[in-house]
Amino acid sequence: MITLHDIPALRAQLADWRRTGQRIGLVPTMGNLHAGHIALVRAALSRANRVVTTVFVNPLQFGPGEDLDAYPRTLAEDARRLKEAGNHCLFVPAESELYPRGRDGHTCVEVPGLSAELCGASRPGHFRGVTTVVAKLFNVVQPDVAVFGQKDYQQLMLIRRMAADLDCPVEVVGEPTVREPDGLAMSSRNGYLTADERARAPALHRVLVEAAEAIGAGRELARTEQRAMAALAEAGMRPDYLSVRRQSDLGHPGPRDGALVILAAAHLGRARLIDNLECSRPTGP
Repeated sequence: MITLHDIPALRAQLADWRRTGQRIGLVPTMGNLHAGHIALVRAALSRANRVVTTVFVNPLQFGPGEDLDAYPRTLAEDARRLKEAGNHCLFVPAESELYPRGRDGHTCVEVPGLSAELCGASRPGHFRGVTTVVAKLFNVVQPDVAVFGQKDYQQLMLIRRMAADLDCPVEVVGEPTVREPDGLAMSSRNGYLTADERARAPALHRVLVEAAEAIGAGRELARTEQRAMAALAEAGMRPDYLSVRRQSDLGHPGPRDGALVILAAAHLGRARLIDNLECSRPTGP
């Protein structure tokens, strides 16, 4: 595995691979890699001849008072895990490499509408930062395929929308959420949890499963959302939101929409946990 830090060197390496007709895969990350990230790399390896994984803690997607400075940075361990997984190139740019005009002077990419809902309502500007850096990486790497985790369901939908709107010639693939044995979705921020909080954290997934079962049984959506929010609070969490949406576009479901997804975010100590679960409901004739 090679490690590169500047765009010209990366483009030169990619040009060498493309000259021999090799298909390029991209896995963007912020580092502090866990098994969920490695699953994304393996998914990319199954779809491409060469895989570039990026590690960049993107300042544009952090709001005031969020954990930009505290976000765990474990580059040496990340590189070891990526090499063992068979990753071909690790791209670790400095902030000045991606944003030479600074954070406030850089052109931004924003998907209207959905960027301001759900996690976007709680974290204004967050998704503008995400779509900006992903658009930048799509331009730099020009991958044939890019792989993202479905744990960040809204993010995945926004990236797909951005790629379609901007005619990016890349296949955007979503991979299933990787979970701990007790159901907690793997996340770099799980390390913020104390032992007691970690014991309570799987309640988020359990509540989603219970809500999905209620929806599958034909229960009313608004009432199911209310009960699920109450269950999160009873589990010792501070719910941010829990919302049932259409899988296709995260719009509010109409009476004939059967393919749904439940999305939730809740605070537990220092951590803000997010998760989701796809489900379906009977829609009748």
